[in-house]
Amino acid sequence: MIHVKDLTCRVAGRTLIEGATVALPEGARVGVVGRNGTGKTTLFKILTGDLHADDGSVTIPKNARIGKVAQEAPSGPEALIDVVLAADLERAALMKEQETATDPHRIGEIIERLMDIDAYDAPSRAARILSGLGFDEDAQQRPCSDFSGGWRMRVALAAVLFSQPDLLLLDEPTNHLDLEGTLWLQDYLAKYPRTLLVISHDRDLLNASVDFILHFENGKLNLWKGNYDQFDRMRREKLLLDQKAQKAQADERARLEAFIARFKAKASKATQAQSRVKRLAKMQPIAAMIERSVTPFFIPDPEKELAPPLIALDGVSAGYGDKTILHKLDLRLDPDDRIALLGSNGNGKSTFAKLLAGRLKTMSGRVNKSEKILVGFFAQHQVEDLDLEATPYDHIRAKMPEASDAQVRGRVAKIGFPGDRANTVVGKMSGGEKARLAFGLAVFHAPHLLILDEPTNHLDIDSRESLAQALNEYSGAVILISHDRHLLDDTADRLWLVADGGVRAFDGDLDDYRKYILSAEGSGRKSKNAGGGTGKHAEAAEKRVDVGALKKKIASLEELMAQCGSEIEKIDAELAAGGGFPGKPQKAAELGRRRADFAQALAEAEETWLGASAELEEAAAA
Repeated sequence: MIHVKDLTCRVAGRTLIEGATVALPEGARVGVVGRNGTGKTTLFKILTGDLHADDGSVTIPKNARIGKVAQEAPSGPEALIDVVLAADLERAALMKEQETATDPHRIGEIIERLMDIDAYDAPSRAARILSGLGFDEDAQQRPCSDFSGGWRMRVALAAVLFSQPDLLLLDEPTNHLDLEGTLWLQDYLAKYPRTLLVISHDRDLLNASVDFILHFENGKLNLWKGNYDQFDRMRREKLLLDQKAQKAQADERARLEAFIARFKAKASKATQAQSRVKRLAKMQPIAAMIERSVTPFFIPDPEKELAPPLIALDGVSAGYGDKTILHKLDLRLDPDDRIALLGSNGNGKSTFAKLLAGRLKTMSGRVNKSEKILVGFFAQHQVEDLDLEATPYDHIRAKMPEASDAQVRGRVAKIGFPGDRANTVVGKMSGGEKARLAFGLAVFHAPHLLILDEPTNHLDIDSRESLAQALNEYSGAVILISHDRHLLDDTADRLWLVADGGVRAFDGDLDDYRKYILSAEGSGRKSKNAGGGTGKHAEAAEKRVDVGALKKKIASLEELMAQCGSEIEKIDAELAAGGGFPGKPQKAAELGRRRADFAQALAEAEETWLGASAELEEAAAA
């Protein structure tokens, strides 16, 4: 169990956690939630020892292994599978020691411990984790340096998942994942066998994967039993009850004060008045939860409707340089379409979005669209492209050069920066504030078509709800790429699957897509950037991974059996040459004990080898 007692922590002069106390049960899967900047990541740093609290204490079970995703993604020449395997430090050390150990007792201990931690099945388990995060068998053998930063962060996530620490800390683990990887991770975390704390603004992940919610608010920590929807319902009920109790208390206070004011000077009522003064003094104010409002997202409707279709693709192919990503697309987009693009990263979702936005030229075919169409485009890189030295006012002023100061400030306030916030330098903004500004710039000209590529990465849960509401009120067409299933459920009417060089309607809803992803057929979806395949090819690759792990296990056991047999032969030869060592009973006894230890190790290895060999035969026959 983890105990947090009277914890206080200040960062840059600001109190984030103040007198917080909470106890987390052992083995609990806990979703850590709260508005951006409330101290969630600060708590993680305290748990790992990277930050010291100003007051209070945190108690973690002795010798508990704490795991978190490395801040820097692995980038060396090592193969992905080797990076993940190396994350289990105990296994790696034992495997290395096994190669050089000669003491039979120690060899027996190593073998026993390796079996206890399923060391020989580790390559298969590591491969399954990498596969779930989008890497097929070929990609797992490639060096980390072959991959972009986002893909390497997936490897870092795979490594900490593989190590299975006693306390697993994950801070926004879906930020580098696509929807497919997120769905796999939800399923994996829901079965995590040890204590888990995950900071996430992904409502669907919190509903699927955790059984407690740790809520940050006003410097305090409150633990709620259940998933996010259950927490949200209970919290709102408590908020309503507190508000009612607060109102009842205020009414009672007003009644007592009125009685005291009216009768305190009358001798006949002095006793009653004094009694009410005491009651008033004892009345403790009810600290009702304050529901802070979220600044709404503003999406202006198109000024003039356009006739359908907005865009029609006729045999269109697109890509980069000589590489074709999308082949011969025949599609149409109408003014009222709300479409979510499905498909793992690297299959062409962003390429398709850029094609519709007119930011990518066709390689062949024809794009038919109205000359008057206005397209709003938001992608994560636009957040990084903001001028760090400029303010929201400066960015909007550049788009309204002829407008008055009041008009510019009015528009800046609409996109979420009222008053003095309009003058905040971008370089000092949070990720969520930068995303709001980039979004406001993307929709500035009241587009007929709004294309959003992962718009939620920097938004907390309440801000995501606000974005969903704005999208539902917007009258134009929407193309949405997101790993946030809750947002897709709330806003998309149609699903298009981008895969195998094409774009087609997906027959089913997001529940069907989740089943597809987690099924044997769906497990074939991989990023082409990661060397992935699809369908039966990927299923066959998974089988090859298992067979390969079995072969490695058998080879290791055969090497161990040979080593034990060799040591037994040496001891037998020494015993024979010594003639039983007359007059040296201790020497004979020591050699006898060593021989018995090696014989036991050999017998255990042979038994395990027989089981693994039978398993290999079954896998080969399947």
